[in-house]
Amino acid sequence: MDTNIVEIINVTREVAWLPWAVQYFFLIGLSVGGLLLSLPGYAFAREEWRRLGRVALLVALTCGLAAPVALLSDLHQPGRFWHFYVVLRPTSWMWWGSLFIPFYVTGLLVHGWACFREEFQQQGRVDSRLAALYRLAALGGGRNDRLIRGTGLVVLAGAALVALYTGTEVAVVKARPLWHTPFLPVQFLMTALVGATGLVLLLNRFAAVTDHEVEVQANRLLAGALGGVMVVGGLWLALGLFGIDRTHAEALESVAKSEAWRVTAIWAVLATALPFVIAVAKPKGTGLLTGLIAVHSAWMFRWTVFIGGQTVPKTGAGFYEYALPAGPDGLLGIVGTAGLWVFLLLSITALLPTPPRSAPHPVRAVPAADRAVAAE
Repeated sequence: MDTNIVEIINVTREVAWLPWAVQYFFLIGLSVGGLLLSLPGYAFAREEWRRLGRVALLVALTCGLAAPVALLSDLHQPGRFWHFYVVLRPTSWMWWGSLFIPFYVTGLLVHGWACFREEFQQQGRVDSRLAALYRLAALGGGRNDRLIRGTGLVVLAGAALVALYTGTEVAVVKARPLWHTPFLPVQFLMTALVGATGLVLLLNRFAAVTDHEVEVQANRLLAGALGGVMVVGGLWLALGLFGIDRTHAEALESVAKSEAWRVTAIWAVLATALPFVIAVAKPKGTGLLTGLIAVHSAWMFRWTVFIGGQTVPKTGAGFYEYALPAGPDGLLGIVGTAGLWVFLLLSITALLPTPPRSAPHPVRAVPAADRAVAAE
């Protein structure tokens, strides 16, 4: 009886997308989510959403400015970015992203200026050393709802393109069943809304005097976003469990024997259900707790998708091991990106003082002629 021995050689690969990528997808998601949350109060001039919209716009601006730095760092050699602009690659989603991101960030800055123009004008009337600078920033005008709406629609288009690009460039990877699903871009967007709402709750607590009306509004929005996350996750799980779609079934099979992935699944359920229940049952006074869990959930979802997804081998048995390094490609990079975001937050909030609590909604100036007619 002949015995044939087949030797299989497999190569253990290092992760290609480092924690820098996690930071980028996390920050750009928070920025897009923050922009969406700011639109009712600014672009659609809903005064009851104005205060929440202001905090959300701070989230969009600070995270939107920090995110490209993390993306450049993930290129391993930041000087490589110019290759995107000298070599046409219309079949590459990364190439499209190199166009979408500058469009979005530029539009975000212009929209932010249009929204804060009224505050620049008000600060220009205050006797201070920076009064002249504020008057210059206001460009001789104040609140202009038409301008805010126009710039808001433009940056909304940019946000939609960025959300499409960030989700699709991962979902198109057919070699990884965990990534290759149309639900991934949707779940990226839903968890981005969760994280952005959570950060609004935290900034409402720490970056200004706690506004309980904003806290209640944000917790209700958080509950809605978490509900969306549960629906999308449930649909993805159902397609795999019942074998409706082969790719989803393969994705579940690839991690079914892993104890670490089972723990991750339990964590995901708790991190979604717990803040949902708290936000629904007690929206007032719980913003710190729900905000922390929400931001943590958004970040950990991306860490699980990118780093955890790369530990599942494309061929062979078992899982690759990953240990977070302490240097720039690991913990130091994460801390450094967080430090950059804190710096941007402190800088912007120092230039844009929080409106006084005595004026819950911005009061628009009434022209003298209108006041005379009203008096008559």
